[in-house]
Amino acid sequence: MPSRRPPTEDELRRVAERLGRALVRRGWQMASAESCTGGLLGHIITEVPKASDHYLGGIVSYSNAVKDELLGVPEELIDRVGAVSAEVAEAMTEGALSRFPVARLAVSVTGIAGPDGGSEEKPVGLTYVAAALRNGRAVVERHTWPHDRTGNKRASALAALELAAGLVAEG
Repeated sequence: MPSRRPPTEDELRRVAERLGRALVRRGWQMASAESCTGGLLGHIITEVPKASDHYLGGIVSYSNAVKDELLGVPEELIDRVGAVSAEVAEAMTEGALSRFPVARLAVSVTGIAGPDGGSEEKPVGLTYVAAALRNGRAVVERHTWPHDRTGNKRASALAALELAAGLVAEG
């Protein structure tokens, strides 16, 4: 059940620090692919000192064309299931791993932050976060956040960071 309030920047930073420590312990680096968070995930990760020890960079793929052209998410997939879907979230992680060949982990976010853009099938606040290990496991989560635009973006970034941290902990 989603929190009644969106996460604070301090809460986001604490999870980013935990993720960073886990990546450094394993000697891994990561990359990100973001849509509805518009770079917030990369911002939070790089708020942590020495983020360059584990974060290579990210692609903000707000438009479907960028998802296709820079991340290699097939246009046909987006047409079939929509940009806000588990399949596209997973394809975004695959694209990030492809674009950042040194990365062992990729994380992605795609969703509808609001206040507009939702439908009955895909309401405002619907977000998919994914994390994938190179040549390994991929995990996708579906969330529907009840916050305003900023809150939905923060909640999505937190979910992505937590998912990634869990995947790194499992190895």
